[in-house]
Amino acid sequence: MIRGYVDVLRSYWPMLVFGLLTVFFGNFGQSFFISWFGAPIQEKLGLSASAYGSAYSVATLVSGLTIMAIGGLVDKLALRLFVTLIALGLFTASLLMWQMNSLFSLVIALFMLRFFGQGLMPHTAMTVMGRYFSVNRGKSISIAGNGVPLGEMILPSLLVLIIALVGWQNSWLVVAIVIIGVYLPTAHWLLHRAGPSEVERLGMEKRLRPDDVPDGSRRTVLRDKRFWLALPLLLAPGFIVTGIFIQQAFILSEKGWSTGLFATSFIVYGGVHWVASLITGTLVDRFSAARLLVFLGVPLFAGLAFAGTFEGIWVVFIMMTMLGTGIGMTGTIMNALWAEIYGTTHLGAIRSLVTALGVMSTAASPALFGLMIDAGISASALLWTMAAYVLVGLILARQSFRV
Repeated sequence: MIRGYVDVLRSYWPMLVFGLLTVFFGNFGQSFFISWFGAPIQEKLGLSASAYGSAYSVATLVSGLTIMAIGGLVDKLALRLFVTLIALGLFTASLLMWQMNSLFSLVIALFMLRFFGQGLMPHTAMTVMGRYFSVNRGKSISIAGNGVPLGEMILPSLLVLIIALVGWQNSWLVVAIVIIGVYLPTAHWLLHRAGPSEVERLGMEKRLRPDDVPDGSRRTVLRDKRFWLALPLLLAPGFIVTGIFIQQAFILSEKGWSTGLFATSFIVYGGVHWVASLITGTLVDRFSAARLLVFLGVPLFAGLAFAGTFEGIWVVFIMMTMLGTGIGMTGTIMNALWAEIYGTTHLGAIRSLVTALGVMSTAASPALFGLMIDAGISASALLWTMAAYVLVGLILARQSFRV
């Protein structure tokens, strides 16, 4: 496995580093990063759990709808231009968070963070990896996707330090400066260094689609019942993890876990996410993403059921280990699956559809979690409810892309 990753890195390192870096900087719009500002935002604006969750959900929902309309541009615009536009968007979003002082400005800032950070940054990276690579598509997606666990391991502790030095709101100014001063010039340099794609070097694309379906459009996907059967399971990890992270204050209080303990568990979560992604990347190239799909929800179900049943400080590490495994598998399998099944000609448009659905699902979870919390549900019951959802998704997925 290690030799395979070394070989592909040696041959295509500029594009792989670009993918990794782009996904990493997209973390500034991910729920695990924004969640660390939830308590001070609620305190500053006087928001309840459901009100904050609803604001987050509205911003994320609009973001998802916008991605569905805009995400396909990655198939049409020059890559460097597209990267510049999304970097400037994320830079502006960070400045808005720096100056946020009302519910309206919060929703606008959250929308832009989710749209450019959670949405377009990883969407661009994964579309490029899927199109640029063929034989090593699983490994390339895994390498780029590891920008998320890398952020999960590094950013929480670093953020705690920055907040202690400059305050929670001024920390967004630091984020803005890093985006415009570090990410954008580095991304352009890497794209300039990237040579011909693996597809071009090999002269043909390795066809992994079992039915040998011609490159399909978004309409092809929407008409495919297999897509709808697999979708609940594919959306489950992001939906559940977003809800847990955004409403972490309630869960930590109920379970008796301190903020410091939860921050430490992120190191475990990120490390497991990273390892699971690397292993899954190799397995995808060997067996195909379609064959691995049916195993996707098993770790997620196990972690949620375990945390919903047992109490104690050590339970958080078991839960985060299982969640990290499930998230690591999801990113690699899902991003390789669309290229395998539907081809790469319309990959940006297809991914924008899937990304939009994923973003909309993460929009629903904070509000739904908030409503259940305000209605008096216990943390254990909440976790078991999510475990039951994963189990249903697993049953449906076994009827979808079986090869």
